[in-house]
Amino acid sequence: MADIPTHSRLLLDGRWEARGAHLPVVAPWSGEVLTEMALGTAGDVDRAVALARVAVGRLGTAGERARVLDRTADLLVRDREHLARIIASEAGKPWRAATLEVDRAVETLRFSAAEARTLGGASIPMDAHPAGDGVLGFTLREPIGVVAAITPFNFPLNLVAHKLGPALAAGCPVVLKPAEKTPLSALALVERMLEAGAPAQAVQVVTGTGPEVGAALAGHPDVDVVTFTGSATVGHALKAAAAPRAEVLLELGSPAPLVVEADADLDAVVPRIAAHGFGHAGQSCVSVQRVLVHDALADALVDRLAEQVGTLVVGDPLEPGTDVSCLIDETAAARVADWIAEAVAAGATVRVGGERDGATLSPTLVVDVPRDVRLWTEEVFGPVVAVTRFTTTDEAIAEIAGGPDLIQAGVFTASLDTALRYVRELRVGTVLVNESPTYRADHMPYGGVGLAGNTREGPAATVRELTREKLVLLRSGADR
Repeated sequence: MADIPTHSRLLLDGRWEARGAHLPVVAPWSGEVLTEMALGTAGDVDRAVALARVAVGRLGTAGERARVLDRTADLLVRDREHLARIIASEAGKPWRAATLEVDRAVETLRFSAAEARTLGGASIPMDAHPAGDGVLGFTLREPIGVVAAITPFNFPLNLVAHKLGPALAAGCPVVLKPAEKTPLSALALVERMLEAGAPAQAVQVVTGTGPEVGAALAGHPDVDVVTFTGSATVGHALKAAAAPRAEVLLELGSPAPLVVEADADLDAVVPRIAAHGFGHAGQSCVSVQRVLVHDALADALVDRLAEQVGTLVVGDPLEPGTDVSCLIDETAAARVADWIAEAVAAGATVRVGGERDGATLSPTLVVDVPRDVRLWTEEVFGPVVAVTRFTTTDEAIAEIAGGPDLIQAGVFTASLDTALRYVRELRVGTVLVNESPTYRADHMPYGGVGLAGNTREGPAATVRELTREKLVLLRSGADR
């Protein structure tokens, strides 16, 4: 199967199957129709789940699964430029960011292979209790079962790798539904997994819409785990619709805050905001969105940031010099522009940017943003950074603590005592000191709290979510 066929297909039992109904996959920058995506049905989901169900625990040894993952990573390295072109075309992701995503997916798969090789149980000192005399105890980790994986458009290769890599490492078969706007990267990854020797039963792919395929998959009675990355609204709806037996693992979004204390180094802060607030047009669940800057540094930070944002190159994602390209579609860009207008009507000022042309919105810096507008209280998922001032650490902490649930928060300060206050007092998945909240290494335990998510992603953390611990107790005949 070609990476960009005229019509895509479903993958069932190791065979690519055509369907009669299709949905166009459109390049958001050019408007070109890249392919016609096959529309799966609830019946296709039933078949895929049934194929996966019989494969639980039958996907080869840990060593065999690890070798498949390592070989898949090698194939991604081989095809790096081609895969980056697919990402840039279907997601509108700038070329440098697209190539970085391929590199990250390689590491995600390699870390998954390492987990397959090292996953194991532990010995239990049974004789620590009188009832355990003569008993040998140890644990095993076994695959939890069938995994339903639903992935988003913004990282169409690496976030699929974060679903498939740990699942194969754990021995769990997967039914994958990639985002309908960006299915090609996922299909390309699965093709390479099969080329690397993955069993046909390891992954089934059913492309289609959320209301049809996503809902059928999330609510299927024979699915053991639903793992979803995407918006909070969709994630919590899927959780509510999931079958009672299913565990639901959610990686959602939040309006990521970055705090700049009075003793922060602006030479470190400004480049990170410029890079992490506007990369991939802000379409990351930890993109720098809200900047709280101490009044002593506010004017200098805004002036320097406005100058740097003004130099960002907006253009075709396939051009190597492009810094910022379009959003995923015109509807998304129009929504972000509306939020900016709402903030301005409430008293904010657009310092730079704010112009929209179709799906493209110029990198926008908005200052003096009121704290009750959507640009501040909700995830914007666009190339906008909102700035407001504070005067005390107490005020900044209270603002973050009183706001929405978060995945990550960043704070820049030269004071260890101040940094530790944020570490202790913020209820977030990760506190990053002298780093932006957009930072992520793919092996770290990554995830939010509350409405921002309920799990940790990263191969080591995910493999443990996808396995169950079984206790084994042995008493020898001599001890009976």
